[in-house]
Amino acid sequence: MNLPQLCFATNNAHKLSEVRQLLAGQYDVVSLADIGCFDELPETQKTLEGNALQKARYVKDHFGVDCFADDTGLEVEALGGAPGVYSARYAGPARDSQQNMAKLLQELEGKPNRRARFRTCIALIQGNQELLFDGIVAGEILRAQRGAAGFGYDPVFRPEHKTRSFAEMPADEKNRISHRGRAVAALITHLKAEK
Repeated sequence: MNLPQLCFATNNAHKLSEVRQLLAGQYDVVSLADIGCFDELPETQKTLEGNALQKARYVKDHFGVDCFADDTGLEVEALGGAPGVYSARYAGPARDSQQNMAKLLQELEGKPNRRARFRTCIALIQGNQELLFDGIVAGEILRAQRGAAGFGYDPVFRPEHKTRSFAEMPADEKNRISHRGRAVAALITHLKAEK
């Protein structure tokens, strides 16, 4: 059976793998490399929604394929929502997860409020239609890294009502409750309704 094809506009291999797992058996998720796009996608907007739309529009305009893109931010209550849209480059343009986590933990040192949430915004462009889907998971920032799985801030984020960090969870468990999993679930609901 040939599955419908949809491009995920990301250069992040971890995100691509995670979304392919979430859409397995429903869509053939192709990468930017699969469509011949080796460009660094623009991310110059001030919001997650803006960045997701900017990336999806770039792929649609330059390669003419229906696609979706996402942007994710970690929003920490005690830091006024930071790092937010700047999560991937919080410690500077090097975009190193270890440096980002170290900066976050340093800024939270001595702060009792460690509440945070991950938020993913997905922008889908099909034909001339642009749609946005959100996924949010609340939790807290741990005082030290725990676990080796996942990526980004996963070792320091513990979802609400869970005892383990995202990095301590098997991928299938994380995907069921994660911000990206929830945003992709909303995307899937829409795509199924369109069939």
